[in-house]
Amino acid sequence: LCSECGQSHPLLDNHLYNFQDEVDDELICHICLQPLLQPMDTPCGHTYCFKCLENFMQEYSFCPMDRKKLSFQQCHKSSLLVRNLLDKLLVLCPFKAECQQTMQRCELEAHLHNRCPGFKKYRSELQRKKNPISKGKEDPPARGETNIPKDAEVPSGGSSLVAESSGAAVVSLGTAEPGLVNPAFEETEEGESLIHETSLVAETTTIEIHREDPEEELGMRIVGGKDTPLGNIVVQEVLRDSVVAADGRIAPGDHILEVNGVNISSVTHCQAVSFLRHPGPVLHLMVLQEKGFSSRTAQQDSGSANREVIHVTLVKRDRSEPLGIKLIRKTDEAGIFILDLLEGGLAAKNGRLSRNDRVLSINGQDLRQGTPEAAAQIIQTTESRVNFVILRQPGVQLPEPAEDGSSSNSSSSSSSSSGGSPVHHRRRLDQNHYRRKSTYQKGYASHEKTVAIKKEPKESLGITIGGGRDNKNKLPIYVTSVQPIGCLFRDGRIKRGDVLLSINGIDLTQLNYYEAVSALKSNAASHSVTLKALEILSLNSPETPLDIREQGFSWSPLWITWLGLPSHLHFCQDIVLSKGNLESWGFSIVGGFEESKGNQPFFIKTIVPGTPAFRDRKLKCGDEIVAVNGVPAIGMSNAELIPMLKEQRNKVTLTVVSWPGSLV
Repeated sequence: LCSECGQSHPLLDNHLYNFQDEVDDELICHICLQPLLQPMDTPCGHTYCFKCLENFMQEYSFCPMDRKKLSFQQCHKSSLLVRNLLDKLLVLCPFKAECQQTMQRCELEAHLHNRCPGFKKYRSELQRKKNPISKGKEDPPARGETNIPKDAEVPSGGSSLVAESSGAAVVSLGTAEPGLVNPAFEETEEGESLIHETSLVAETTTIEIHREDPEEELGMRIVGGKDTPLGNIVVQEVLRDSVVAADGRIAPGDHILEVNGVNISSVTHCQAVSFLRHPGPVLHLMVLQEKGFSSRTAQQDSGSANREVIHVTLVKRDRSEPLGIKLIRKTDEAGIFILDLLEGGLAAKNGRLSRNDRVLSINGQDLRQGTPEAAAQIIQTTESRVNFVILRQPGVQLPEPAEDGSSSNSSSSSSSSSGGSPVHHRRRLDQNHYRRKSTYQKGYASHEKTVAIKKEPKESLGITIGGGRDNKNKLPIYVTSVQPIGCLFRDGRIKRGDVLLSINGIDLTQLNYYEAVSALKSNAASHSVTLKALEILSLNSPETPLDIREQGFSWSPLWITWLGLPSHLHFCQDIVLSKGNLESWGFSIVGGFEESKGNQPFFIKTIVPGTPAFRDRKLKCGDEIVAVNGVPAIGMSNAELIPMLKEQRNKVTLTVVSWPGSLV
């Protein structure tokens, strides 16, 4: 039962109340037809529940009543008078058998926790079921209860979060976003009591990114948008040696809420890409960053006010040059710490790193829960600039490393197996039992076309290509440009972004990049060429090109266009996660079958720091789950897939398709 209203409802749905009297129609939401909760006013004069309007605006761009054009950013909280009128509506206690009291709606939660005998009985029974051998212990907090201030909400409208004790709000992601089902927050039977001891927390941060060249790309890949099941814009990857990596504060999994003061939490994927690609010397970003699970009773670190975040860049003359840093783990605290700087080494000569510094990230790779081996791997594979973000607390001496604590010297030439590139188990491409309809959403679809042309034997096709099954994401071959010379430009039917299926009957879909180049060149010598290609079409705005106009950006297809690709062109890979009995898997998912939307794929929305999914480093935000332990996910609802994941006690195999995020 919900700890606020005392009734049973999905965690992310509106609370339910038993009102004593009939409520005036002026105070009714015309989406859910219930008395308003967190009322929001539209510019056209209508009022809806916050959650109802937010969910509606993810699908449509007009007011539900008069169908006038509307965006969520234009709406605002109702007046204090209206909110007070709603809070004073009289409701009945939901525990009718034990309690017949009536109170104002705003008083119900306090009544349940402090005065209601029915709710007290419910909590006692719940505790006995969870811990039948315990007697006489104090009742635990009800399931779903949090230590979050009531005002600390995370509407996906992206408003700033303000906590009472700090500038960064700490919130529970388990209750924040509509459509978010979080296996990371749901414990197994043995670990259910952990929900009372830990909280999944996040905080908003405003970040300034400075660029010497106003048109230089930021160097990160994004997924999501209101036109996808993900909803929010999420950072999938931070590229090495990029502007964002050098800054060091943005990490994969961060949700981008605002760009230069513009709320992008409720915009389409293409709109978000346009905002983030806008040139300028300074970019202001508001991001929501997950901090993992933390103790609910833990006090704020008394020394945190004295800590300083420092950015240090070391430049190697060549890839093999060592930095001369010894890194260790501490037994009592997660993360990596600098044990020593080797005399005469690059780091010692630079002078900005110190013993006891905690390494937060290297080249944009989040190492807050990392290992020395992973850090050494990043350093060894970096060609030139190594960007450190470190946390320094003056006066703290690092204890001697424990006997079983591992250390890593970045001057070593050997690479660590735990920090290297992820090795995926390759699956066959023709997995019929994982196939799904490619046009699962309204946004994009694919259209196959055959182009037959006559040409001179020495005439070039005039195209450049990308992708290949040797690519990191195992992409099919696609056209990156059509040059103004060559027969395909003259013909006009092959376009940038088209996926090439075959040339003169030779299948291109399973080739690596160099094999595809060779096949295209050899067949281009013929008098006639027949190309089969797949064009990705935007169904919502056919007049808007899928490749948003770049301003100094190297071209690649947008993440959202890959979602329209037929499933027989997907490359499925198995990711095996392992965990302890009391751990959660550490990721949340969205999507699945819904009555109103039909079958939608399951996507990874968040990966929680410090969890098995985070430590494994193979799973990424935006990945599509097509099977769990070999059982296809197509046709399942959230309510069916989540129990399947929870039943896997110590090991689970996720079959996923991973598309590269849009580069900004």
